[in-house]
Amino acid sequence: MISDLAMVLVVDDELFFRQLYSDLLVKEGYRVEVCENGEDAIACLQQEAVDLILTDMIMPGKCGLEVLREARLLPNPPEVILVTGYASVETAIQALKNGARDYLVKPFNPDDLRHLVHNCLEQRRLLAENSQLKAKIQLFETGQSLSAMIDLERLIPQGLGALLRVLGAPSGCGFTFKGEELRLSTLHALRDDVALRILDRLQSQIDVAEGFHSLQDLQLGIDGLNEKQLYLLPLGDSAELKAGLLVADVPLDFEQQVSQFDLRYLCDQIVLGFENACRLKDAQELMYTDDLTGLHNHRYLQVALDQEIRRSQRYGLQFSLLFLDLDRFKLINDQYGHLAGSAALQEVGILLRKCVRDVDTLFRFGGDEFAAMLLETDARDAEVVAERIRKTIEGHLFLADRGLDSKLTATAGFATFPSDAVDKTSLLELADKAMYAGKNTRNAVRGIENLQH
Repeated sequence: MISDLAMVLVVDDELFFRQLYSDLLVKEGYRVEVCENGEDAIACLQQEAVDLILTDMIMPGKCGLEVLREARLLPNPPEVILVTGYASVETAIQALKNGARDYLVKPFNPDDLRHLVHNCLEQRRLLAENSQLKAKIQLFETGQSLSAMIDLERLIPQGLGALLRVLGAPSGCGFTFKGEELRLSTLHALRDDVALRILDRLQSQIDVAEGFHSLQDLQLGIDGLNEKQLYLLPLGDSAELKAGLLVADVPLDFEQQVSQFDLRYLCDQIVLGFENACRLKDAQELMYTDDLTGLHNHRYLQVALDQEIRRSQRYGLQFSLLFLDLDRFKLINDQYGHLAGSAALQEVGILLRKCVRDVDTLFRFGGDEFAAMLLETDARDAEVVAERIRKTIEGHLFLADRGLDSKLTATAGFATFPSDAVDKTSLLELADKAMYAGKNTRNAVRGIENLQH
């Protein structure tokens, strides 16, 4: 019987329901593993074969839908039943669209749960009897998950893993381009120096339109590398290579072992997922970018602060928020016009980029106000950065290319999380107050200690 062998993973943040599910299912003869949150459930899935997941939809941290999505990417994904106390057609449809086998609403009849679990596992057993059908379904589910994945940081490694499994290849890498800079996103049993040498020689020869193809005709001349076993899936558009998946040591007889239809389907889904992720990224950049300076805008400042506060809380880090206001900027607009004023603001954006690190984030807060989020930076170092910015602006000759040599100064204020403030609203208010404290003298840098005297 399936119940004698099946492993059921129960995931619920409420002890009462964990115990209820466990008692009911153990009596039915199932083996049961229990987790109290989505993070533990995902870790369990990486370590143990599970036949069915019974997970609550709404939990702190990773929710039931996230557990479902991670489960769908496994080589032999378990069946998933999502449970929630919020009955709605929308959540049911969302769960089923994401690959759930069924949907259960609290409160429920224990007989309904037993019947549902039995049916799910019986269907799983029938599918397992036909390995070819099972492989097709798994490939379809993997492809659907990849095509729907809009996070490039997850898509590249997940896509590489899927290709390696289908081809039976042991090694490969995923890469992306940021401008002209090549970055390795993920490595699998391939040395980074070897991967970079391959990609360096390939970079000028890759045709995005070729799709998944062999590299045996390129004569790379890298010792220890069999070019007949090297394949590439380029990702980008017709004009530009943006990323790719490189697979090494592909079995020489893989074409006899792997359906070309299946391989083409998987590659098409990875390409589709990449295109969708790029569209989303482009849309986000438009939504979060200041048109004039190319810096992030006020809207993105709210998002970035939320993310950085969570990261800092999780890892015990600190960061500083710096506000910057140009002194008497209105004089430039009044004297030379708004086009000249806009050009001056663009120059400020360029100067700011030169004053901070790549990991820091710059914003045009609005008008002639700017902001910078300085990662892992305490108050002392924030003051150093703020002073560097102040001196750089003070020493720069603005609008020189227009023959309108102009000077500007700036006033900066900063606050540090969590030593000065432990929430976003307080941090914003303190940085703003520190800046306006400096406006009394202008061309100055102020921290919150200036507010306490």
